[in-house]
Amino acid sequence: MKILVTGGTVFASRFTAEYFAQDHEVYVLNRNTRPQSAGVTLINADRHALGDFLKGYEFNAVIDVTAYNEADVRDLLDGLGGFKDYILISSSAVYPETLPQPFGEDMQTGANSVWGDYGSNKIAAEKYLMERVPNAYIIRPPYLYGKMNNLYREAFVFECAERGMPFFMPYNGEMRLQFFDIEDMCRFIAILLETHPERRVFNVGNPEMVSVREWVKLCYEVLGKEPEIRRVLFRINQREYFPFYDYEYKLDVSAMTALMPNVKPLEQGLREAYEWFSENRELVIRKPLFEYIENNLMS
Repeated sequence: MKILVTGGTVFASRFTAEYFAQDHEVYVLNRNTRPQSAGVTLINADRHALGDFLKGYEFNAVIDVTAYNEADVRDLLDGLGGFKDYILISSSAVYPETLPQPFGEDMQTGANSVWGDYGSNKIAAEKYLMERVPNAYIIRPPYLYGKMNNLYREAFVFECAERGMPFFMPYNGEMRLQFFDIEDMCRFIAILLETHPERRVFNVGNPEMVSVREWVKLCYEVLGKEPEIRRVLFRINQREYFPFYDYEYKLDVSAMTALMPNVKPLEQGLREAYEWFSENRELVIRKPLFEYIENNLMS
């Protein structure tokens, strides 16, 4: 297939481009401000100023990893030539936190006070896409992790383990999180392109959630260590010392598992994430979590 991947230089879009480039002809659309992957063809352009730049291309599939609002989708669609399939990577942030859980694809989307404009803009992107391309597919993942993750999530815990630090955990550590390995997301996209199911919107993610405490232990175990857990019981913004919001939610991923029953075990995905991180530390976007911990929690 001839596939267009938007972005292609950072985490989800880069992994997606390299994953499909193993077997297909992959083009990446970006402004060439970062190093490009081997094995892909660069289309050096801004999605908001395409003009007729893409009109001469015919794609079997467009995988839109980097659309965050309606304008992103509109400007790309206006600039595209011919294409067969369009897959939008949206987000679980489109579900209001007030809905009963687990969130199902057929529930009404709406503003989420935790995610704010990010979620609302994703809703607008989804709505516009389905109006223009009714046979498009929309994927709503929870927290993505794995190889090439430049966000300071598992990388932060790995660095805590490397430093031999205690881990400062919000409250009792029982808040549960849902993850999805980036490779599993690409595997699922490939299934959609191959089977073309009638359903157009899919929640994706590991069927089983994991508590914060369990997740931290798994990260430390990658390095052969056991964390010393220190609970933070007083009420401060946990994003000052911890990489996730104080927000627990679960997606119903039964429609996904009907098509792709097996997902990568979290233990394996974290091992792979650390292997990548240990060789690409400079690519991670760090936040001043250690500074806050040392100045406010280590006394």
